[in-house]
Amino acid sequence: MPSGSDHAILLGELLCDATHEILWASHADDIRRQQANTVLQCRVGPGRATYHRFDPRHQHHLITYGARMVAAKQHPEHAVGWLSSREIQQHRYFEGELSTLNLLAHTCCHEFAHLLQQVAGKRYRGSVHNRHFYRLLDDLHRQGGADQVRGYLQEGARRRGLALSATAFPPVAAPAPVTLWQVGDRVSFGEPPRLKRGQVVKVNRKTCTVACVSGTARYRVPMQMLRREQSRQDDSC
Repeated sequence: MPSGSDHAILLGELLCDATHEILWASHADDIRRQQANTVLQCRVGPGRATYHRFDPRHQHHLITYGARMVAAKQHPEHAVGWLSSREIQQHRYFEGELSTLNLLAHTCCHEFAHLLQQVAGKRYRGSVHNRHFYRLLDDLHRQGGADQVRGYLQEGARRRGLALSATAFPPVAAPAPVTLWQVGDRVSFGEPPRLKRGQVVKVNRKTCTVACVSGTARYRVPMQMLRREQSRQDDSC
């Protein structure tokens, strides 16, 4: 049995194969009617980042599956925080059942829906997970593409000797934010000599946007990295 990191990479490569063999194979002709000579590359990245990007100069689509994302989705307490978990439950994909197999199959569909969204010209700055995106994602599930990906992953893992559980996770509550921050809070983050101080100007779902009191620099900082500061005159970044 491969080690934890190697296992995640091998599963990531299986996601790449499923994306090409199932999703791309069934949509490539339609896509090339809209984007002639376009190509798709899938790869496994070393971190959590999982995304679709498009290079219009070369008509090149890139889908990256993060190895740490793959590893996280094998454990209920880590998997519950991902958008894919919320989508499966809220949209009742795979009957709303969370498992490693369902999460990874859905991740393939999620990233491929971004590809289809880009081809259709419906991906906008500041409007990525919009109604058009979810119509495309719904179609991948309703028309059977998601089930085909799920079956491909399950059989591929079996043939390659990779553990890929289809067992439903027990219910796990999503972790609450470490601190409830508000706009206007004085905060700091980092350590000397790179300690930063500023003021919260926007509260996002998992991060806060912090503006320096002096200067124009802004940082988007994970909530758990922030520390509360007393009001002071020399706050700076």
